[in-house]
Amino acid sequence: MKKNYFFLFIFLMAFANHYSQQSAYKDLHLDSLYEITSGHLSKYEFKESIEVAMQLLQESKNKGNDYYQYHSMNILGNNYANLKDTLHARQHYKTALEIALKLDSDTLLLTSYNNLGNVYSEDSNTTQVGIDYYNQTIELATKMNYESELLAPTANIAWTYLDNQLYDKALPYLKSSWKLLGNRDEDLIRSQLLTLMGRYHMGVNEPEKAKVHFEQAIQKVEKDTLILEASLVYKEYAALLFKEKNFEEAFLALEKYNHFNSQIFEKEKLRQIQAVNVKFDVIQYQKDLEIAKNEQLYKDELIEKSQLKTLIAIISSIVLAIFLFILFKISQSRRKLNKDLLEKNKELLQAKEEAERLSILKTQFFSTISHELRTPLYGVIGLTSILMEDKSLVKHESDLKSLKFSADYLLALINDVLQMNKMESNLLKLEKLSFNLKDHLESIVKSFEFTRLQNKNTIHLDVDSKITYNLIGDPVRLSQILMNLVGNAMKFTERGNIWITSKLLEDADATVKIYFEIKDDGFGIPNNKQQIIFEEFSQLKSENYNYQGTGLGLPIVKKLLNLFKSEIHLESIEGEGSVFSFEIEFKKGGLSKSENIIEGTMGSNLVFSETDGQGKHILIVDDNRINQVVTQRILEQKSFSCDLSDNGLDSIEKIKNKEYDLVLMDLNMPGISGLEATRQIRKFNKTLPVIALTAVEIEEVRKEIKEAGMNDIIVKPYDNATFFQVIYRNISTEIIAN
Repeated sequence: MKKNYFFLFIFLMAFANHYSQQSAYKDLHLDSLYEITSGHLSKYEFKESIEVAMQLLQESKNKGNDYYQYHSMNILGNNYANLKDTLHARQHYKTALEIALKLDSDTLLLTSYNNLGNVYSEDSNTTQVGIDYYNQTIELATKMNYESELLAPTANIAWTYLDNQLYDKALPYLKSSWKLLGNRDEDLIRSQLLTLMGRYHMGVNEPEKAKVHFEQAIQKVEKDTLILEASLVYKEYAALLFKEKNFEEAFLALEKYNHFNSQIFEKEKLRQIQAVNVKFDVIQYQKDLEIAKNEQLYKDELIEKSQLKTLIAIISSIVLAIFLFILFKISQSRRKLNKDLLEKNKELLQAKEEAERLSILKTQFFSTISHELRTPLYGVIGLTSILMEDKSLVKHESDLKSLKFSADYLLALINDVLQMNKMESNLLKLEKLSFNLKDHLESIVKSFEFTRLQNKNTIHLDVDSKITYNLIGDPVRLSQILMNLVGNAMKFTERGNIWITSKLLEDADATVKIYFEIKDDGFGIPNNKQQIIFEEFSQLKSENYNYQGTGLGLPIVKKLLNLFKSEIHLESIEGEGSVFSFEIEFKKGGLSKSENIIEGTMGSNLVFSETDGQGKHILIVDDNRINQVVTQRILEQKSFSCDLSDNGLDSIEKIKNKEYDLVLMDLNMPGISGLEATRQIRKFNKTLPVIALTAVEIEEVRKEIKEAGMNDIIVKPYDNATFFQVIYRNISTEIIAN
């Protein structure tokens, strides 16, 4: 339906020009044929229009009247264009152009150039040819001082550029179209130009401006009941609302679009069916015309052979009847196919909407369940860590370590599932933080100490000495990759060795490329399993080893490396071991030194005494009583004094009435949230460190935490060393220095 109105505008313009110029070529009979074929075309009666146009062409040739030859060619071109027969449409439009040049008629040339622009611009391979013809129309109309006839080609060029997403090129033509329209009372044209402007602003990411234009266009089309224009603008308006995640209004707009589109569809459906039938009729008509010509040549010779002519007529009638019967059956079949296709399209649309709804629900479910699972795990891991430090429970040390290992494993399992869900939903983005690679790798090695001792393995760490500076990248995602690979090697190696190696491959002015390798001398991976282990939930089963796991570690590694624009490589021999390797490019930071890594992974190897918190007062705000006790017990081990609060309003009053050195603030609480409580605290206290202590995924709340005025974040459950590093970093720079 592209440029439908402007095409019709030019067609009517040509019809008016016909009357203005016909005095020089006046022929009542030819003029009557022209009106008849034009009437059939306006009703989409293509067969009748083509028949009369051919008659007009033949009779105008016999009379040597080029003017009506031009109009017959133009009408034929319009018919074939509507039938989607681009080849014949171009041929007839070009012939019409040749006649217009011969007649030296500017008004006829305007119509020819615009028609050729329409038929060429619809094809993506000949878009520029169509635009060139539009420009010829504009150039000629300007030369003739026909300002009223500049609007159609100008708007058509803008429309063509918008369809090809060339928004910068479309804008000047859109502005010119508005100027040409001026104050003319043409709601139909104005609604289409408003829709085009809305499409432009949506394309250049200016949703507010796009929304204004779409709503103005909707007012116009609703006022004048413009079905086609209403369908176009509601479709674009629904896309804009969906892009802004305004799903409810988008759904209403889409229903409006479906309402108007269904009205158009019924008309369009009949037109398409008729167009298909007409193609057969046209072919038969051309055959019949050729037969008629041949019969005319032999008419005089066969005039007395009436029996033969009768026989031929009977045979022709039978053939025609058979053809019409076949045509009828084909038409029935096509109607049925079109009906089935419509039903399938509706089913697909419903399935798509259901899939999108389920995807949103799944994301919400994972976000909720992550918080609900991590909250009790915080209590389990925290209390276990406290009990492990109790000297009187030394005889239960082995049991407590096993308990903590199980809790840590459950937490890792939850994190793996959530990580996979985020990557499938394209929610992960890489951060750009400075970190020390050597410290980073050493911390990873330490985190596997319990598993290493359990499997009686030895870990060898080799960090290239040429890496003398910090790196800028995402240390959290790098840790996830390495810990999954080291954990995989640890699980499938007993009484063996694991090598963690990093080498400097390339050292440019601003970037470095580093090679990482995780090698083990464990069971190895068979050749026929080396591809499937990177698929989700796949597991490598071994007769000599009973570990199973979730099968998510290596798929997560593969997808995380895609974020780094890298890929994993595997070399393995069954019974001898495996080597996983990859390369990542980082930006260079400052000179190498130990740095803390926020967000609950690894930090520098700081050692804190049991009296480092002496004289420091911390307020713990958490609605979960167990979490309060765990956090309080952990802090009291370092001689911190603690006050407890179970809601945001109570915490605000405590801070107003007592001086604290730091606040640990939960986010999800009854009454007001931790974020809102922090905003109110910042109204009267700008300097008090407030740290978010939450089980919510950090990517979901990072921006809100910063905007609320919080200083840092600790994700529950956490490593105690990391916990105190964040506490000391925020409470006093002197404590960290000591």
